[in-house]
Amino acid sequence: MTIFRMPADEAEARAVQDELRGRVVLDESGPAPGTGRVTGVDVAYDDARDLVVAAAVVLDGATLEVVAESTAQGRVTFPYIPGLLAFRELPTVLAALERLPVDPGLVVCDGYGQAHPRRFGLASHLGVLTGLPVIGVAKNPFTFRYDEPGPARGDSSPLLDGDEEVGRALRTRHATKPVFVSVGHRTDLDNACAQTLALARDFRQPETTRRADALCRSALRAATG
Repeated sequence: MTIFRMPADEAEARAVQDELRGRVVLDESGPAPGTGRVTGVDVAYDDARDLVVAAAVVLDGATLEVVAESTAQGRVTFPYIPGLLAFRELPTVLAALERLPVDPGLVVCDGYGQAHPRRFGLASHLGVLTGLPVIGVAKNPFTFRYDEPGPARGDSSPLLDGDEEVGRALRTRHATKPVFVSVGHRTDLDNACAQTLALARDFRQPETTRRADALCRSALRAATG
């Protein structure tokens, strides 16, 4: 694992992104959907206390049953700056992943990978630091444009920065708002979309994200209650 480096300011954070971006692996297809382990990570904040809680929930890729879970909490030490969210979240996310008793397999972030202005969102940053295959599945398209995909589950359309496809708008439920899938590290975009559909059997969001979101919110309530 590469050690996380907390930058002193915005300029240094962008320099770290530029330095690490070249280590992103984009020529691997990634694990097959419905196999192995898949781990969701998410965070919850208490802004009044500058507190952040991260959760990691490992599911069986075939059954979506929980295999293991962990949480970690820490202080927010970097300001909110669009495009630099990883520096607020990664220290605690990494701590939660390190506490897991099993290998996490593929990791799914509630955020972006290549669908990032600098092509180095949270999913890519996490992948480079851990060496794990990582994808990003976001609720919103950030700054990029897309055509509305067809209404059926599995319909998709390119998420574009100019003429470059940086991700896809993917319909996981019929006639429901799409999610926005992008490659983080050691996967390709076709596989990232297939993984997302395999994980979103009953809801718009992947089950990994739903479980991690619920766990980090519960842990935050326990920490501040």
